[in-house]
Amino acid sequence: MGSHLCDYLLDQGHEVVCVDNLITGNTDNIAHLFGNEKFTFAKHDVTDYIYLLGPVDFVLHFASPASPVDYLRLPIQTLKVGSLGTHKALGLAKQKGARFLLASTSEVYGDPQVHPQTEDYWGNVNPIGYRGVYDEAKRFAEALTMAYHRYHSIDTRIARIFNTYGPRMRLDDGRALPNFISQALRGQNLTVYGDGRQTRSFCYVSDLIEGIYRLLMSDEAMPVNIGNPDELTIREAADEILECSRRLGAENASKSSVELVPMPEQNVDDPKVRRPDITKAKKTLGWQPKVPREEGFARAVEYFIDKEKA
Repeated sequence: MGSHLCDYLLDQGHEVVCVDNLITGNTDNIAHLFGNEKFTFAKHDVTDYIYLLGPVDFVLHFASPASPVDYLRLPIQTLKVGSLGTHKALGLAKQKGARFLLASTSEVYGDPQVHPQTEDYWGNVNPIGYRGVYDEAKRFAEALTMAYHRYHSIDTRIARIFNTYGPRMRLDDGRALPNFISQALRGQNLTVYGDGRQTRSFCYVSDLIEGIYRLLMSDEAMPVNIGNPDELTIREAADEILECSRRLGAENASKSSVELVPMPEQNVDDPKVRRPDITKAKKTLGWQPKVPREEGFARAVEYFIDKEKA
């Protein structure tokens, strides 16, 4: 997501300093920008003090493991980047007099008892569950952002990002769509946990980034859902990815089928439903997603097919 954000900001005429410790990232995603005089990359852990020369107009804090595979493997780092990392990023914004945008998540709603999820819903989160390291890190980050807004008068924005997908995801990312695509390309069964009736709403990355930029340039300080309300079950997503992979000529996809497997213990708090209410984004930002699911899925599958061939 960060690399797409860099692309978009540069296209809008901004100078960009990209900061990443590469714990889950890859410089291959920004290699095409290294010759751009308006782009600088700094390998740095944002849980440490952030020092930048010169003026800074905007600080966008997107640092965090965001896949269950990653934040279950890196639980302490996930908690640190949500707490210490947010503190250091807000400190930079305060020092520079910059506007600050926090990349929060739909996971602040936990396993929701309100559907679809609106920004005024406080959530249903298990703070000591496996997923709590990510959920609570982001909830704390939101609280800290609002504290800086109220007590230090920092100009802040909070984006609650719902499931996003597209090119440059890792095949071993661990999230549903890259998992399904990876399995289809390798002729493996697409594994769906439980009965597959849990739902998600997938937003194509270009739509998401446009929403983020509109929020950044808006006057809205309170959280805003950025996502696609097009909801489907995980079983439906697996079926569609498999069909799409076969249609686009993935050689091994004909060997694959969809397989239901038991829910792992660490997925016990997996949200049963997920769908953003984007009324606020439509009204405040004039934003809504444009890329249909069929088109977005095809773009993602094509990207991974090409990457496998490379």
